[in-house]
Amino acid sequence: MSFLRFAVRRVAEMAATLLAASFVVFGALYLAPGSPASFLLAGRSASPDALAAINARYHLDDPFAVRYLRWLGDMVQGDFGRSLTYRTDVSRLLADRLPTTLLLIGMALVVVVVVGLFLGRLSAVRGGATDTAVLVGTTFAVGTPSFVAAVLLQTVFAVKLGWFPSSGAGDGFLDRVWHLTLPAIALALYLLGMLARVTRSAMLEALDSEHVTVARSRGVPERQVIRRHVFRNSLGTVLTTGGLIVSTLLVCTILVETAFSIGGVGQLLELSTSTKDFPAVQAISLIIVALFMSVNLLVDLLLPLVDPRIALGTRSSSA
Repeated sequence: MSFLRFAVRRVAEMAATLLAASFVVFGALYLAPGSPASFLLAGRSASPDALAAINARYHLDDPFAVRYLRWLGDMVQGDFGRSLTYRTDVSRLLADRLPTTLLLIGMALVVVVVVGLFLGRLSAVRGGATDTAVLVGTTFAVGTPSFVAAVLLQTVFAVKLGWFPSSGAGDGFLDRVWHLTLPAIALALYLLGMLARVTRSAMLEALDSEHVTVARSRGVPERQVIRRHVFRNSLGTVLTTGGLIVSTLLVCTILVETAFSIGGVGQLLELSTSTKDFPAVQAISLIIVALFMSVNLLVDLLLPLVDPRIALGTRSSSA
C-alpha cells in the first residue's frame, strides 16, 4: 500500500470516528439529570409561557436529530454556541483560554521529551548504579498522579520556599512561563517516568540485537553504535509512546489547571461540567477528542518514516 493511499484511508477513518464521537458527545449530556432550562432558571419556578420561551430560544423542544444536525453544522463552521454560564460565545471563551493551555502542554511536553529520553538513554547505556537510580526515580514519578504532584510542588516550592507562584497564569510571555513552571512539571512527572522506562526497554532490546553485535565486531565506535543502531532503532517504540503521552497531556491538564487555578481550557471544562453549561462542555469535549485522534493519526503516519521496518497500515498502540 502506498503512503498516500494509507494516509487517505487513515484520514477517512478518523473522520468517521470523529463523526461517531460527536454524536456521543452531543447526546451524553442529555442523559444526565436536569436540563439546560432548569439551569437557566437557577432553581426558580417559571410559568409555562416563560418555560416555553426558553425552550424556543434555545431550540430545546426540537427533535434530538434536528438539534444534533444543527449543532454539528454550526461546529463545522466554527460556531460553538453561546455559553449558558458566561452569556458569551464559547469561541470567545476558547480564544481567551486556549493559548494558556497550549503553552502549558508545550512546556510539559518539552520536559517529558528532554528528561524522559535522557534518563532512558542514560539508564540503558550506563547500567549498574545509574540504571538502578533511574529505575527508582521513574518508579516514584510513575506512581505519582498529576494532582498529587501539583499539591506537593505547591506546598514545597510555592508556599514554603516561595520560589514560584501558587496560582494564576501570569501576564506577558516570561511571567506566564514562570507561573506555568510548576504546573508543567506536575503535568509532566508521570509521563516522563513512563517515557524513560519505555526508552530504556527499547534500547536494551536493541542492544541485544544481532546487527549491534556485528557493528561492534567491525570496530564501529560505541558512541556511533548507540546513536545509529540502538537509539535510532528504538524510535518506533518511543514515537508510539509519544502519541499516548500527548493524548494523556490533553486529559490531565484539566486536573493541573484546576489545582493551580490557571484559567485555561481544562479548568473551563471542569467549571462548565459542574454548572451543566452544555454548549461549552460539548465544544471542549469534541475539541479534545479531535486533538486526541489527530495525534494518533500523526503517529501512524510518522511511524513508517521513522522506522522503515514497520509496514504501512500497522496501527500504533496509542490508537
